[in-house]
Amino acid sequence: MSTEKEMFELIKDVARNDERIRAVYMNGSRTNSNAPKDIYQDYDIVYVVTETASFIKDNNWIYIFGDFIMIQEPDKLDFGIGIDMDFARSYGYLMLLKDGNRIDLHIKTKESMIDDYGTDKLTLPLLDKDNCLPPIPPPTDIDYHIKRPTVGQYVSCTNNFWWCLQNVAKGIKRDEMPYAKRMFEETTRASLDQMVSWWIGTKNDFQVSSGKMGKYFKKYLPHSYWDLYKATYSDGHYENFWNSVFVTCDLFRTVAKDVAVHFLFVYPLDDDINMTEYLIHLRCLPSDATEIFKN
Repeated sequence: MSTEKEMFELIKDVARNDERIRAVYMNGSRTNSNAPKDIYQDYDIVYVVTETASFIKDNNWIYIFGDFIMIQEPDKLDFGIGIDMDFARSYGYLMLLKDGNRIDLHIKTKESMIDDYGTDKLTLPLLDKDNCLPPIPPPTDIDYHIKRPTVGQYVSCTNNFWWCLQNVAKGIKRDEMPYAKRMFEETTRASLDQMVSWWIGTKNDFQVSSGKMGKYFKKYLPHSYWDLYKATYSDGHYENFWNSVFVTCDLFRTVAKDVAVHFLFVYPLDDDINMTEYLIHLRCLPSDATEIFKN
């Protein structure tokens, strides 16, 4: 596997030897001093080019990076499903090399680069033949730090969490596993993850990132909370699914109350009590029940 130093030299050598490429810069985790360093990090690279057409017409040039396990061209795929794409301004190649390295490479014209250069604060210039890259501050992940919730965001999150659980329960009782699982992941877990992030923020003065899709939760949660979070994942058995639902409620309740205390928000205790009782009732309801509550 090529080392980071070797990869950077290769990336810059390609640019130095191609007159069409006028500048190189990098985004992503490799510019972030707070991100864990490992062998799985991508190289998020942008080549600033004089034009894109010749690169796209003959893409054999990308094989200078090595042999590939697979390549994806997301702009071509988007165009193929009817999305309007402007290949004349930018184009992307996602490349997984046989040595294990991955390069997410985009080519952009100077005009396209000017529109967004530096808007991602995790941007680091690597090469500039014409001094065309505008001056920017050193890379920082501040834009990815957890943001303090407003009272409206907190109310929306807690309300969505408790309300949408009835849809999860309905899917379970109807033996509609795909619906129940999707509903759980896209509504219940989404609310849980948001609340967990806010909780982490309160413990770290909102100076950290919980990572894309919560990938740093394990780093910031106490062991007992992390054990609960892991238990929110279940298999394809409904009893285990029910168990995970109630564990999710326990964890959400715990962190949401802490967040409410921190910000002097009001935790919706009545919603919690009423929906928890409802979920317990539905779990025990016979599969052939003809009504939810008997008079």
